[in-house]
Amino acid sequence: MNSESKYQGSCFCGVVQFTVSGKPEGMGYCHCESCRRWSASPVNAFTLWKPEQVVVLKGADSIGTYNKTPNSYRKWCKNCGGHIFTEHPGMGLIDVFAAVIPDFPYEAGVHVHYQEHRLPIKDGVMKLKDVPLELGGSGEVIQE
Repeated sequence: MNSESKYQGSCFCGVVQFTVSGKPEGMGYCHCESCRRWSASPVNAFTLWKPEQVVVLKGADSIGTYNKTPNSYRKWCKNCGGHIFTEHPGMGLIDVFAAVIPDFPYEAGVHVHYQEHRLPIKDGVMKLKDVPLELGGSGEVIQE
């Protein structure tokens, strides 16, 4: 993937449409309780982008926001309820859910918050107890 790559994404109904461009800062799976509950699944596939790499093309007025904590502003389509992305202001990143950018060549590089997992995944990808040291976590690796 080169720095000029651009991928289309949308909510479930297509009212909200956006692009991501370039290369994400990271990709992986999150196993924390908040992501599990928000996504209604045992694990959430994330892609992390700088804000300027995410451009809403259509439906900005249909985007709802909920923040349980100041660390995460979760965004969804007010028309269909489809989850789109989560802004992380403290990290200066936006987590665009991998499932909403279908043509993006997703490759997980890490599992975060694996100590909270409900679905064991044996894929050879590094498992972190919480988050990387450079993002304020312990950086502690958990064995598969």
